[in-house]
Amino acid sequence: MAIAKLLIANRGEIAVRIIRAARELGIRTVQVHSAADAEMLAVKMADEAANIGPPHAAKSYLNIENILKAARDTGADAVHPGYGFLAENAGFADAVEAAGLVFVGPRGDSIRVMGDKVAARVAAEAAGVPVVPGSDGRVDDPEQAKHIAMAIGFPIMIKAAAGGGGRGIRIAHDMTEFETLMPQASAEAKAAFGDGGLYIEKVIERARHIEVQILGDGTRAIHCFERECSLQRRRQKVWEEAPSAVLPQSIREKLCASAVALAEAVNYRGAGTLEYLYDDVTHHFYFIEMNTRIQVEHPVTEMITGIDLVREMIRIAGGAPLSIRQEDVKMHGHAIEVRINAEDPAKNFQPAPGTVTALRVPGGPGTRFDTMLYQGYQVPPFYDSLLGKLIVWDETREGAIARMRRALDELEVEGLSTTKPLHQLLARDASVAKADFHTRWLEPWLEANAHRLNS
Repeated sequence: MAIAKLLIANRGEIAVRIIRAARELGIRTVQVHSAADAEMLAVKMADEAANIGPPHAAKSYLNIENILKAARDTGADAVHPGYGFLAENAGFADAVEAAGLVFVGPRGDSIRVMGDKVAARVAAEAAGVPVVPGSDGRVDDPEQAKHIAMAIGFPIMIKAAAGGGGRGIRIAHDMTEFETLMPQASAEAKAAFGDGGLYIEKVIERARHIEVQILGDGTRAIHCFERECSLQRRRQKVWEEAPSAVLPQSIREKLCASAVALAEAVNYRGAGTLEYLYDDVTHHFYFIEMNTRIQVEHPVTEMITGIDLVREMIRIAGGAPLSIRQEDVKMHGHAIEVRINAEDPAKNFQPAPGTVTALRVPGGPGTRFDTMLYQGYQVPPFYDSLLGKLIVWDETREGAIARMRRALDELEVEGLSTTKPLHQLLARDASVAKADFHTRWLEPWLEANAHRLNS
C-alpha cells in the first residue's frame, strides 16, 4: 500500500466510514474540520485532526488551499473527498495531484468528462449506451432552446450540466413554463456549481431510477450490480435498495454491461455510479449521468455483494489493480437503506438541528447503522441534514422490509426531530411492499399522508 496517511476532506458519517476503512488497511488518518465540527465523531476517531476554517463551507470544506495546507502540515500523502463538497471537483483532484498527493478517486480529466452531464452523454453515445432523447449539448441560446424543446416534445426536463443533488433542475409541461423555468434553472446551477450551463431532455413518464455501481483501476472495470433509488422527494433519494425488485435478469445483464463498457471507455479509476432511467413497461433503459465518487447509498451494494467499496477504492488509489474479477462478484439476498435526517417530516421537512440527548442504535443480524452521532453531540445547523443511514439485509425483499420495520422501531435519536416517522410509514405501505412506485410517486404520497407524519 503506497498510502501511509490519509486526509479526509469531508465530514459527517462518510468521514467516519472512510476512517474505519483506512484503519483496516493500516493507514493513519487526518480529519479536517471546520470550527463548528471540532466535536464531531470523525475528529474523535481520527489519528490527527486539522481545523481548516470557520463554519461556512466556502471557507472550510470548499477551501482547497486550506485543505492542501492541512495535508502538508500533517504529512498526509493522500486525500479522500468522500461525497459532496469537493468530491466531483476536477480542479480539486488536479490540485491534490499537483501537490504530489494521491487523490482517492478518478483523475481530474475523468471527472470533467463524466461529471459534466453533457460530456457524459456524448461519451455514453460513443460507447453505444442508450441515452434519453434530448439536446446534443449545452443550450445557451433561448431561441435555440425553444426549437429543441418543440422537437423533443413536452414534458421537458431542464437540467444543470454540472453538479448533482437535484439542483438546477426544472420540469416544463408547455412552452410558457419552459420560458419561465429555463433562466431559473440556470441561475440555480450557477449559484450551486459555479456553472450555469444547461441541457434539455425528454421526461420519461413513470420512470424508475436504477443505478449501477462500478469499480475501475484505470484500465479494467467491473460492476457490482444495481440499486433502485426511485423513492425521491424533490429529486433527493429517500429509500434505496439492492437489487431492483422489478428488473428482469436479461435487462440487468444488459444494463450492467453497458455501465462497464462506459467506465472502461473513459479509463475510469475508483468507485463510481452510472445512473439510468428505466421504463418497466417497455423495459427500455436510458443513461442519464455518472457520479464520479462514492455514493451515499453504497452500503446496500456492500450488503448484497460482500465487497467493501471504500476499502477497494483506497487500494486502487494506492496503486493496486482491481483485486476482483467480474465472475467473482455474486449477488445474494436483498438490502434496503433509509436516510435518517435531522428534519421534521410533520413540518414540511424543516431542518431540525439540536443536541442528541439519548441514542439507541438497532442491532441484530443483517442490521447496520452508518452514522456520525453519539450521545451529547450537538448537530450543527450549517451543513446537510444527514445524520446516518439505517441499512438492513435479509434473504428476501419481504424479509428485508420486515427487518427494516423492526430496526426503525428500535432506533432512538432523542433531542431532535428526524425522518424516522417517514420511513416507518413507508416500511408499512402496501405499494412499497409490492415495489409499485416510480420517481414521482413519493411526493403525492407525502401530500396524502401528511397527517400521519407526526413523530
